[in-house]
Amino acid sequence: MEITLDMVKELREKTGAGVLDCKNMLIQTNGDVEEAIAQLREQGLARAEKKMDREASEGRIGYYIHAGEQLAALIEVNCETDFVARTPEFESFVHDMAMQVAASAPRYVAIEDIPEETLEAQRAEYRQQFIAEGKPERILDRIVEGKMGKFYEQVCLLEQPFIKDQDVRIGDLLKEMIDALGENIVLRRFSRLEVGE
Repeated sequence: MEITLDMVKELREKTGAGVLDCKNMLIQTNGDVEEAIAQLREQGLARAEKKMDREASEGRIGYYIHAGEQLAALIEVNCETDFVARTPEFESFVHDMAMQVAASAPRYVAIEDIPEETLEAQRAEYRQQFIAEGKPERILDRIVEGKMGKFYEQVCLLEQPFIKDQDVRIGDLLKEMIDALGENIVLRRFSRLEVGE
């Protein structure tokens, strides 16, 4: 199949990948744009994983104050250089993360941040709930772990669905930003304030 300039342009607009990368991926996928998008995203996430070990000590503190001034969120998002911290893409991402914290009320950034005693207490609570419901002992562990996945989604920022696109997790969105900006980005910490809480 002949790879046209319009096909390359379309793929580039959808993925933000370089022209040569788009052309090569279209050649590999025999012109299948959707497959090329999937492959480029997969490669991008692999590149992002490699960058996640690099130190990120620059960045921004973003904020969001909800209409009515009854709810606010602050978040620190770090990157490797002040150049990236000043880009519109990074600023927009920081603002979106502050809105996410305000809307979804996470308690931790990542699963690793949850204290072990909290995890044990939550597992024990789910186990007791399912025993009381009469669930078979042989499948209790699987059911509890499935329920823990929902718990992580509620309390961990990186596990939550993005408020602007419920099909995308914050952790995946973060990896996409790392790939797009070419630097490690870290959601360092956040705070959420609500009047009366």
